[in-house]
Amino acid sequence: MTCSTGLRWPLGARVSRRGGLQQPGYPHGPDTPSAEDYAAERARFAALELVDLHALERAVTEPYKNQVLVNSNGECMRLAVFEGNYRWHHHPRSDELFLVVSGELHIEFADRPDAILGPLQCMVVPAGTLHRTRAVGRTVNITFEQQCAETVFVEPPPGRWSRTSPFRSTD
Repeated sequence: MTCSTGLRWPLGARVSRRGGLQQPGYPHGPDTPSAEDYAAERARFAALELVDLHALERAVTEPYKNQVLVNSNGECMRLAVFEGNYRWHHHPRSDELFLVVSGELHIEFADRPDAILGPLQCMVVPAGTLHRTRAVGRTVNITFEQQCAETVFVEPPPGRWSRTSPFRSTD
């Protein structure tokens, strides 16, 4: 499947030599995949191939890793292992289902109270909903979304600035 994305970057963001997004205060560094790379990533495993989630999770040593494992019916399943904050964003045409495997995942929203998910809890974030995920310690979650889902990164909504915001001003 070939993916085409219409990506928009937040004010103040720069693209690194490797195509990764650089943002002031972003905890995962400039070598994380760009939104285009994220959307275009292909599944690591084919249909009928056994996937050992526990072994894949144990193999992650970096503070952020999000990878497409399998595709099914136009959707992809991702394994995300991370610490800290992800960027504020939304997916214009794709719901996103989060299923926590271990740790604690906070899903912050612009217009409603935050959700806190623990192991074996899940939540669907509807398409177009502005959100950001925040891992408390090392958190492992499975996400399901459309293959090639467009991601639009945005500035934090008013009142959602914090010391740990990836868009925190360094002025």
